[in-house]
Amino acid sequence: MASPEPPEDPMTDADPVPSADADLPADAEQPLAAAAAEEAAATEDVPDDELTDEELVVAELDPARFADLIVGYCLESDPGDQVLVRSTGLAAPLLLELQRALLEANAWPLLRVELPGQSEGFYRHARDRHLDGVSPLQLEEARQADASLSIQAPDDTRALTAIDPERLARAARGRHDARELTLQRRWSTTLWPTQALADQAGMSLRDLAAFVRRATFLDQRDPVRAWTALRDFQQRLIERLEGVRELRIEAPDTDLTLEVAGRTWANSDGRRNMPSGEVFTGPLESSASGTIRYSVPSSPAGVEVRDVRLTFQDGEVVDFRAAVGEDYLGRALRTDEGARRLGEVGIGTNFGIDRAIGVILFDEKIGGTVHTALGRSYPETGGVNVSALHWDLICDLRQGGRLWADGELLQESGRFVGF
Repeated sequence: MASPEPPEDPMTDADPVPSADADLPADAEQPLAAAAAEEAAATEDVPDDELTDEELVVAELDPARFADLIVGYCLESDPGDQVLVRSTGLAAPLLLELQRALLEANAWPLLRVELPGQSEGFYRHARDRHLDGVSPLQLEEARQADASLSIQAPDDTRALTAIDPERLARAARGRHDARELTLQRRWSTTLWPTQALADQAGMSLRDLAAFVRRATFLDQRDPVRAWTALRDFQQRLIERLEGVRELRIEAPDTDLTLEVAGRTWANSDGRRNMPSGEVFTGPLESSASGTIRYSVPSSPAGVEVRDVRLTFQDGEVVDFRAAVGEDYLGRALRTDEGARRLGEVGIGTNFGIDRAIGVILFDEKIGGTVHTALGRSYPETGGVNVSALHWDLICDLRQGGRLWADGELLQESGRFVGF
């Protein structure tokens, strides 16, 4: 689960983000947007190599405007809410603005800021009880929180590559109860650009910040209206999918069928994932049949995994290969009994995200792609697969791929048909 936004007309390559500003008067610009423009102007003539990383990001991505979108739209914070916010110190500009926005909403901001090297140190030194369980206080915190926010802002995207994947899997299983409590309440996840993420994406830090601004609709005068336009488009897509019994995915080295009869399609409109832009459901657990090639690379826990090919029979992976990271793939499939079955199938609708950056939060929403997730289902879709794993893998349909719904063409070469 995670997605961006569709174009106003998903059949064309026109403006990839639905414009929310066409009918607004010129003087309706939000004060925060004006402040962001002034701040950007103050740095636009300064060479990038004379700016700090923080200044580079803030010049492109206004943290105050971002925080207001998260608090008001994603979390819908109410007076008295206790809101857990987790990130690293590299997200300080956004964290401070989130504290401000939550206090202005009369909520309680509870910031949990991770130190450099903290996660790696935990997995290296954790004893059995730390890997196989969860702190009682952490469990109670998950039980008491009204909402939670996770912000990806790593200083090293490969910090966990040297950690035994089995230790990661054990910790995922051990945190199951806390994770389930969190998912039962309001939650959201997003990203703050860092140099490590920019290096992973093959972009400059300023370009990555601009990329995030566009993907979150913060380049528009009224981001909430833009997300509403996305929701409306995706609702039309869901209406077409309701009642469909079988999906078929065709692409190079791919021919996979899934049954979705009786399952519920979810409209991912930016409230849980920011950015978003997908519709998704849980396929029938024993239905996956055929082979699929995931042509978009993945980097779970910083481990590079490329060119994954899975073969399914009666819903279960019976053969697997990967050009890079095959050992990690095999270990993931052995996480638990549910890890070899699919918990999700999603359709990306965000044509503003036109390239992979190595972050699933963004990559799975690329318009013209589909993704399936090994492992845990989202109960709201009707899926019942249980696993500590939930790993989204992405199949690109933009080079001749096709997506069929009960034998009717839904998407061809990355473009929706009949909308």
